[in-house]
Formats: sequence, structure tokens, C-alpha cells
Amino acid sequence: MSDRPDPSVPARAWVFGDDIDTDQIAPSRFIVSSDPDELAQHAFNDLRPGFAADVQAGEFVVAGENFGSGSSREQAPLALAGAGVAGIVAVSFARIFFRNCINLGLPVLICPDAGKISDGDEVSMDLDAGVVENHTTGEQYDAEPLPPFLQELVDVGGLKAYTKAKLAGDGEA
Repeated sequence: MSDRPDPSVPARAWVFGDDIDTDQIAPSRFIVSSDPDELAQHAFNDLRPGFAADVQAGEFVVAGENFGSGSSREQAPLALAGAGVAGIVAVSFARIFFRNCINLGLPVLICPDAGKISDGDEVSMDLDAGVVENHTTGEQYDAEPLPPFLQELVDVGGLKAYTKAKLAGDGEA
């Protein structure tokens, strides 16, 4: 099991709009490393100054449509993982960003009602059921649960951890 924050634990939502691209998530001028902790220091630097300094481990990113569009580099989801983001909920994701999150073990859910979540609301994710709960309003929103084989990648901490477990033959992955 991954040592990532537990997305089933309610925590603050950081809400963003539509068409947030990877350069807004992790500005390219700061990508001189693949160290998640270093990348996290610059997450949303231009779009939402203060995010990197104020986000707490276990909190969530919530967005509108087409979150993670643009470049296919994995530093954008790596910056969010490094910041301790427990999961990302969006109306829709750019395809490669979505898969990069899964490959890094970062939980993501497609939720058509993500726009009903306000900045600062306390939310949680039930990855198995495909439900996002807004503890501030008491509402629950249906999301698309990940297929079991993708959920397994997230559960073990991503593709590297999965592959290491498989190669080690421990049967855990």
C-alpha cells in the first residue's frame, strides 16, 4: 500500500476552473528537477500564488473540464503528489495527465458535479464506490470509479511500485 494521504479522510478542497493546463500546474521555468518535493514548491505558482505554501498534506484539488491539458510531461502531477495532495476531482481530465496521475499513484476521479464544490469545502473520495462527498454541504456526487486494474496501480503507489512488486514476485501487486 502507498504511503500517500488517504483520500477517504475529509480535507480542504482547492478549487480551480476549466482548461487548467500543465504549465499552470507546474510552470515550465521551474522544471529543472524531477524531485516531487522541489516541484511542489512551484505548484500553481502563477495561477494561484500561495498554493504551494498553504496546501496541507491530505487536501484535494477540484477542477472543471479538461484539467491537465497541454504538455504531457509528468512533472505536473508529480508536483501535486509532492505537495501531498490526496486526490484530484474534476469534471474531466486531459487523457495523458489522467494516466500520469494513475502511474504516479495519485487518485483521480471524474465527477460531473465537481463544479458544485466550493473552495475550502471539506471533501473526501470513496475510490471503490466512485463517490465524492462534500462534508461541508452534506452532498454526495457520483463519479466514475477506476477500473480494478487501474485502482490497483493507485493502491500500490503507482506503476513503479507495481512493477517492483511484480518483479520481486511477492504477489502483492
